[in-house]
Amino acid sequence: MLLNKFLPRTEFESYEDFKENYKVNIPENFNFGFDIVDEWAKNEPEKMALVWCDDHDEEHKFTFNDISKLSNKTANYFKSIGIKKGSVVMLILRRRWEYWICAVALHKIGAVLIPGTLQLSTKDIVYRGNAAEISTFICINDDYVIQQVENSESKIPTMKNKIVVGSKHDGWSFFEDEINKFPDTFERPIGDEANKWNDIMLVYFTSGTTGMPKMVQHNFAHPLGHIVTAKYWQQVQENKLHMSVSDSGWAKFGWGKIYGQWICGAVIFCYDMDKFIPLKLLEKITEYKVTTFCAPPTMFRFMLQEDVEKFDLSCIKTCCIAGEPLNPQVFNDWYKLTGLKLREGFGQSEGSVLVANFQWLEPFAGSTGKPAPLYNIKLINDDGEECKPGEEGTIIVEDVKNNPPVGLFTGYYHDPELTEKNLLGAYYDTGDVAICDENGYYWFMGRNDDVIKCSGYRIGPFEVESAILEHPAAVECAVTGAPDPIRGQVVKATVVLAKGYEPSDELTKELQEHVKHVTAPYKYPRIIEYVEELPKTISGKIKRKEIHLRDLEKSKNK
Repeated sequence: MLLNKFLPRTEFESYEDFKENYKVNIPENFNFGFDIVDEWAKNEPEKMALVWCDDHDEEHKFTFNDISKLSNKTANYFKSIGIKKGSVVMLILRRRWEYWICAVALHKIGAVLIPGTLQLSTKDIVYRGNAAEISTFICINDDYVIQQVENSESKIPTMKNKIVVGSKHDGWSFFEDEINKFPDTFERPIGDEANKWNDIMLVYFTSGTTGMPKMVQHNFAHPLGHIVTAKYWQQVQENKLHMSVSDSGWAKFGWGKIYGQWICGAVIFCYDMDKFIPLKLLEKITEYKVTTFCAPPTMFRFMLQEDVEKFDLSCIKTCCIAGEPLNPQVFNDWYKLTGLKLREGFGQSEGSVLVANFQWLEPFAGSTGKPAPLYNIKLINDDGEECKPGEEGTIIVEDVKNNPPVGLFTGYYHDPELTEKNLLGAYYDTGDVAICDENGYYWFMGRNDDVIKCSGYRIGPFEVESAILEHPAAVECAVTGAPDPIRGQVVKATVVLAKGYEPSDELTKELQEHVKHVTAPYKYPRIIEYVEELPKTISGKIKRKEIHLRDLEKSKNK
């Protein structure tokens, strides 16, 4: 078991024991490719690493020995085209199996990996290409993706290589053909070519709900931070299948589909779906007998619209959610149907899981759980003082300058001023607002910028959204503060209606009364707007700021 190489203790009697005594040892030259993938391949060559399938009856199964050899071929190929330690490479591969091969190869070389999503436009790619000085793009053969990269090529001076996976495309090097020209052995770099644990391994572009996306950088020790994510929150089991639903372009992929899971010896199960269809996802979970499962709350919400009881989900031992807050209605409905309590976790692209319902904790509907042992987490109020139980405050991480936690980002790539401002002070401000109750459980309220100030009250949008979503008329909802000449702001709900419902004054009153009964009456939405869809980032997060700014503009023009 590889965990014993990095953890002095792997088992704990209680959450308190875990929080107090969990420690990670970081080898000086730690490299995920050599120290995890190749180590499993050497000790247990037939150990399964990845089970992959798609909507076109294609299936691939890879042992750690397969991943090791294929990544070695890929590393040799990459070096032949000029990729070396510190080179910056973007992968736009959706959920293709080649992602794991390319990622491990880049880690072995010591290159900097940047994940990218399929929805990136030419403008997005040009911005990322120049901001990060990307030398190589490795992409799935998708018409839109190929076109955007080709449109960007003349505007990114550092771009040298275009590589395509899945099938051939004119003007692009074909991944499978190229790697088969090279041997399946690759010597670990030494001297100046070898990486140190604190070298940069990975850069995520943030979602950009406000302003241009920032480049969040992680070092080579970052995968070790995800042991907590995988073993103690998701509760993955060695040699059993774990599924996290995520595109490879997002940090959630790193959370749930490669690092902590492989360190723990779990098997990654990947269903590369063309489109999210709840029935198909339920069929895959039961067909392959997934043991641990993690997905955004929205997916659980849509699965609950199906006849869940006809599926044998007894194979699942733990269900987790992340990516957005969990509405209590989803928690309760899933528990009634499956007997499984959804274990919510909270974090950001900037780190591993920060707060979660770990294995010793009893999950409560709507609670995010308790802080991870890697981080010294507190809530502070507007005066910078630590919050009392029940008092709303901003989530901060202390001791990041003098004692940087393993798993937390190390700065903003190519931006020392922003790094100094946000990371090298007394604490790291996550910008997220929560309440901690008298039992130490955290309850997420929303982003600091999203909190509504109305008649002296501070109202978190998530609580109101959860109340509205309990009503059968609402499918999606975004709660924001709308300008008001008397109160300063009032609560506004922008709602996408379910099939069979039409906007009306009667429905508006019904929703308002519903919120008054579910939560404190002063939190009810005084304005309800009905829309066909909500504005979202390319990662699927609701752009509340866009709704708020649009309302501000309308108020100015009255």
